[in-house]
Amino acid sequence: MLNVGDRAPAFSGTNQHGQEVRSSELLAKGPVVLYFYPKDFTPGCTQQACLFRDVFADLDAKGATVVGVSLDDRASHKRFSDTHGLPFSLVSDAEKAISKDYDVERLFGLMLKRVTYVIAQDATIRAVFHHELNVKRHVEDTLKAMAALG
Repeated sequence: MLNVGDRAPAFSGTNQHGQEVRSSELLAKGPVVLYFYPKDFTPGCTQQACLFRDVFADLDAKGATVVGVSLDDRASHKRFSDTHGLPFSLVSDAEKAISKDYDVERLFGLMLKRVTYVIAQDATIRAVFHHELNVKRHVEDTLKAMAALG
């Protein structure tokens, strides 16, 4: 995993709606909450996505953009997003470029670690959370980190 104070690698990918998502464009608007998760429709990942959905308005009010990343394809992300009413982008990282840059691959690269990065507008990582089982803490810690950013 990357550390607080590291420069966040630039990323781009296609979201569930077929739109290109670029970190440079997102950071031009405000901070980015970039969260990596293992797999669409699994219990923990569903809970985490829904928790981010439930605080989306609070994060949006602080100028933050939320982006979820997994190895699932765009069609799976679309079903997952539609099923749970997710108001943020889910980016497919099937080629593992983003996950490698952010060092969140699990052993053998079959799934991703559950890691959340809070990235300030200057592309500096301001917070990193790695709680595999306590998905609620990702959201709670993200809200605290966003409050600290001001």
